Amino acid sequence: MKVLSITEPYATLIKENKKLIETRSWKTNYRGELYIHASAIKVSKECLENKELMKLVENTLLNYGNIICKCNLVDCIYMTKDYVENMKKNNYQEYICGLYEEGRYAWVLKDITPLNAPIKAKGQLNIWNYYNELEVMNLMNDIEYGWLDNDNKKHNLVNEEFSTNYILQSPKEVIKNKIGVCWDQVELERYYFKGNDWHLKTYFIVHYDGNECPTHTFLTYKKNDKYYWFEHSWVVFRGIHEYSTEKSLLLDIKNKFIKYELNNMYENENLVLYEYKKPKYHISIDEFFNHCEKGKRIDF
Repeated sequence: MKVLSITEPYATLIKENKKLIETRSWKTNYRGELYIHASAIKVSKECLENKELMKLVENTLLNYGNIICKCNLVDCIYMTKDYVENMKKNNYQEYICGLYEEGRYAWVLKDITPLNAPIKAKGQLNIWNYYNELEVMNLMNDIEYGWLDNDNKKHNLVNEEFSTNYILQSPKEVIKNKIGVCWDQVELERYYFKGNDWHLKTYFIVHYDGNECPTHTFLTYKKNDKYYWFEHSWVVFRGIHEYSTEKSLLLDIKNKFIKYELNNMYENENLVLYEYKKPKYHISIDEFFNHCEKGKRIDF
């Protein structure tokens, strides 16, 4: 679903059907359904001093950091001098709910419907996409397991060539190429979830055996006081797995990795888990290892 983040009190004014036009400095060609997200930025001093504006939300709860309603974006009008003057004269309430200046744009909203339950979200600039976990899994189902070499040739098996010819793809490249190992797929998952406010974490588990060094990367999130392991690339465990604690989640994955990837043949001191941040794209295996190893080492 397309989303537009708007500061308060303007987002709530839209939700309450007191503001039907969003004013912007830039044009959009998008038309269709749109979520309105109230950003986490507090009401500005300028707004607080605008008594006419604030009276419109008097005794109304503001909705910081939540998607609060949906609507239809039906038009984007270039503001001429006459348009601005007409709004000020004939639609004054709308006029004080936006910034009307010649050269700006009026985004016309219709069919505004408050959500029964607000959706917690971080938001982003411009129009962005919000996906829930089931929608992300459906999107991920377009991606097969495998990797691209330096010549963009597809490989479905991690073989000897992988160690010298693998390059980490960007999320948009994974979408285009429809292939990626767990390292690539986690970055795509991160990309799809980036507007959500679910305390995302990404992990790299590795067994240093001096030879192949088996690894797996995975994404987790916290939602409504529960912890979730979102897994797509590890096909046998593909799905969304719920846990009561973060520790139980990580221990479960550790035990599955030992059993199914290491066949219970491992040295405990060589089995390491790192929490890592978003890496640079187009890096080699050695560079990816180095990036993850600079992350937070997790004891479990």
